Amino acid sequence: MILEKIQAEVGRALVGMDETVELMTIALIANGHVLIEGVPGVAKTTLIKNFARTLGLKFARIQMTPDLLPADLIGHTFYDMRSGEFKIRKGPIFANVVLVDEINRASPKTQSALLEAMEERQVTIEGLSLKLPEPFVVLATMNPVEMEGVYELPTAQVDRFMMKIDISYLPEETEREMLRRKNLGEFSEARQVVLQNELARARRETMTVHVSDAVIDYIYSLVKATRLDERVILGASPRAGEHLLYASKVKAYLEGRTYVIPDDVKWLAVPVMAHRIVVKPEHEVEGVDGRIIVHDVLESVEVPAE
Repeated sequence: MILEKIQAEVGRALVGMDETVELMTIALIANGHVLIEGVPGVAKTTLIKNFARTLGLKFARIQMTPDLLPADLIGHTFYDMRSGEFKIRKGPIFANVVLVDEINRASPKTQSALLEAMEERQVTIEGLSLKLPEPFVVLATMNPVEMEGVYELPTAQVDRFMMKIDISYLPEETEREMLRRKNLGEFSEARQVVLQNELARARRETMTVHVSDAVIDYIYSLVKATRLDERVILGASPRAGEHLLYASKVKAYLEGRTYVIPDDVKWLAVPVMAHRIVVKPEHEVEGVDGRIIVHDVLESVEVPAE
């Protein structure tokens, strides 16, 4: 099973990340992008690098800084003195798995260069559209505590991410285990355990997973309920419903089922929808955020009979 292989191999380099790895695997198979938020030192970058290694795909890391230009991301044209022609030098975005480290440190102009890549799977250089390799997934990290030298991600870009995963400190026993294994030198880098044809097969087979009308209605009801909540300015978008549908199909597939159940939807609702919800300021200062809205919606919307 593709998920178990990835989790076991990432476990050679990290501890306590099985659920996060499962969400990342679901997004990968569903052809979605992931935003990972967490305080410094919780192994966000290490997680993504080792996750990419298990896939054996072309990997690129882009360290976002305020002075980074769009051309540094997507590439640019240059004049070749030998041939006497202008040629294109492709940027690091031309990879299968792209780690965008500290995405909120880049200027809005550079962040916007990611929009076309994430949604259209292509970039435009000097008017020429170039397709990105397949598969293509952006795994971006963000530090929630830095306030200086960062730029808030525009809502349109946040909505491009299928999921937002929050990584906090490890549970006490897990962190003790991490320190013990570090002391004994037991950690090692992950190796490739998934072949490209396995990933392609998983993507094909996921599309055949059945979703009943009742489950589709349930997904729509959840999305709609976030928009009707009086505490929000902006609820989950139609794209959120689409992403929740696709992710639920992958969740079912990874559990060996040919059909989606409401529990698949409920398990994925927070990582897929919460980051898209904009809460009114007067409720935000009271501690209300997208996760609370989604949890409340899950409690209020009737679950269909399986």
